[in-house]
Amino acid sequence: MSRWSLAIACLGLMTLLLGATGARAVDDKGQLEDPALQSRYERLTKELRCLVCQNESVADSNAFLARDLRTQVQEMLSAGKTDAQILEFMTARYGEFVLYNPPLEAKTVLLWGAPFILLLIGIVTIYRIMRRRTQMPIDDEPGLSR
Repeated sequence: MSRWSLAIACLGLMTLLLGATGARAVDDKGQLEDPALQSRYERLTKELRCLVCQNESVADSNAFLARDLRTQVQEMLSAGKTDAQILEFMTARYGEFVLYNPPLEAKTVLLWGAPFILLLIGIVTIYRIMRRRTQMPIDDEPGLSR
């Protein structure tokens, strides 16, 4: 076996091992017995943002706070709480930032509308630049100077 093939094999093995460790956060308690509750649990934990990582869901994060939030969701589901009650509790406790999809309200209109506003500003800017360039005279003889 050549050194290159050995290096590629080692690199592939390391990539496989590193990719498998962060693929899914695991709880100490394991899965819920009821498949319907487990399905709700998985959906809810994907809707909640990890407050430590901020760009990962609670389901994907290995942070201690994310583990606590997953445990709380499991306990509330086992206690018979609805999805709305669980999300309301999390929002009341941690703020709307914990939700990946905050509701459309007066205070979140800018959050939802900002991408469209920035896109519109970009389109108007490009249009104005292009319009100015088309109105500029074409210099047919670039070699002439005054």
